[in-house]
Amino acid sequence: MGDNEDTTTDEPFHPLGDEWQTELEAILEDTDHDTELGLAMAGDAMRVTAGDLSESAFYERYHEAVVEEFGEDERPVERPADDGQLEGTLSRFGVDDESRREVMQKIGVGAGAVGLGTWGTVSDDEPRFGASEADETATEQDDEEGVQWGMVLDLERCDGCLSCVVACAEEHNWEQGANWMYVLDYEDSTPGGRNRLIRPCQHCTDAPCEKVCPTTARHTRQSDGLVLTDYDVCIGCRYCQVACPYGVNYFQWGEPEVSAEELEEDHIYDERGRWVGSRSPKGVMEKCTFCATRQDGSKGEELVGRTACEDACPPEAIQFGDMNDSESDPQQYLDDPALARVQAQSPPEAELQEAIAVLTGETEPAEDEDDDGLTEREARSLVQAEGGTGDSTFKLLEEIGTEPNIVYIGNEPGPNAQQVDGPVDYEDVGHTDNRKDIVDQGTVGIDPFN
Repeated sequence: MGDNEDTTTDEPFHPLGDEWQTELEAILEDTDHDTELGLAMAGDAMRVTAGDLSESAFYERYHEAVVEEFGEDERPVERPADDGQLEGTLSRFGVDDESRREVMQKIGVGAGAVGLGTWGTVSDDEPRFGASEADETATEQDDEEGVQWGMVLDLERCDGCLSCVVACAEEHNWEQGANWMYVLDYEDSTPGGRNRLIRPCQHCTDAPCEKVCPTTARHTRQSDGLVLTDYDVCIGCRYCQVACPYGVNYFQWGEPEVSAEELEEDHIYDERGRWVGSRSPKGVMEKCTFCATRQDGSKGEELVGRTACEDACPPEAIQFGDMNDSESDPQQYLDDPALARVQAQSPPEAELQEAIAVLTGETEPAEDEDDDGLTEREARSLVQAEGGTGDSTFKLLEEIGTEPNIVYIGNEPGPNAQQVDGPVDYEDVGHTDNRKDIVDQGTVGIDPFN
């Protein structure tokens, strides 16, 4: 089957199912833009991330239609050949003249073989490009360089208190129901029967949402891999909302309750001078940003490497940091979840404190159980009895190829999972779990299991 063969069927393409896709189609019909184009591009963007369609074929298939609809086609994907837009796209992403010339020289006549689909960081001044299968080894090496912000979310420790939701809303001033951070409970056939999921944006390394954006408003920031929206460039076509497999995008219907004048300037523009922080203005898209302006240092160096939701989480179930750094908080947490959990509790018991000291290397372990102090085995047993093992990990919808930068500890939702009420109601903390309760024309309701 050739890359250019149209494989469109009546079967739903969206991982969240037919009902979700039907709602997405309805929201596109409420816009001024081509519904069929948006749906077709979203489906094929997911085929690109899954490896079933090349980026160049994706670009070529929709280029004329995108230009006709929007007057431009700045999608950051591989083109069949250098059509003169590559240098312009680099410029739109904030790459300076000198760096842009260097990139163009490195790409040379091989521009058609190197895609712009997977922006990230190789160094402070060079974008990382998505590679073909032939470049897989080089890509794996590049992935270990530079910063890639991400999270570990410990679902076995999350207590459903919604402190993270409240903190996110206060930090970014989004409207009720936008829920950049969302926590839901569900029943499933997995052990225990009842489970919980924390769902911010996954900040995918290969994000379908940016592949369908005609203006580069939705883009991946080269310095740290964050998937962001430039509010000044976004035209509100909502194609990104349809192409997102995770349901994390929201459209700002009306004038925000918090005016632009009330926003802190250091929480609006990022280090490139692009408006990607705080809530969006009317008529454009918004979502979780992993607190991008914090990561720039504009809100103080002490907040770099931290997010509002992480700071607010009582059981420390949210661990944010550089996923390429083995010493970062999330990677350290993944290395030993049981120890990390017990450390977070700061247990008063002397024996547990000793166990922590042994496992962290602060205290030499006893050589034998008859000696004074704890052996490493005894310390490990105590810590696991208190903190569990945390040996079940997953990435959400990893099989579709988006390369999400969030790792979960706990049970993965199964195909028959059904959302149920959590321990704390959203209304109890001044929020809502469905924006349709707030705006008649509201964005898609969040119920990814029904």
